[in-house]
Amino acid sequence: MNTFRLTVLAAEKPFYEGDCVSLVFPTTQGQYGVQAMHCNMIAAIIPGMLRATLPDGTEHIAAVSAGVAKIENNHVLLLVDTVERPEEIDENRAREAAEQAKEAILQKKSIRDYNAAQARMARAINRLRVKNYNSLS
Repeated sequence: MNTFRLTVLAAEKPFYEGDCVSLVFPTTQGQYGVQAMHCNMIAAIIPGMLRATLPDGTEHIAAVSAGVAKIENNHVLLLVDTVERPEEIDENRAREAAEQAKEAILQKKSIRDYNAAQARMARAINRLRVKNYNSLS
């Protein structure tokens, strides 16, 4: 089984470092998949679900926020603002954040406030999606 080295770092903590068989992460161009010996590239990461399959066959998922991915010489480096496993997500807090963001979007104070509220809404919805991923599949 071919593997590559995966390093996932968030602003506040290292998240994962080790071998990986396949990886899917969200980009501005859609979901992007990586396997061993992938060509070198850089991509922007947007809020969404990260899915990594490890050599033992287990699939791990996490909610990621904005960041960047660098693939070079069979090593994938993901640098993101935040990353959370489903068990780390407080569903009630995420629902509350989504409601607050929705309210801020409706108020339309300024374009800057509107864009910030949209980003908060995307993060909250993504966290809820990741939290409930296993119950959906």
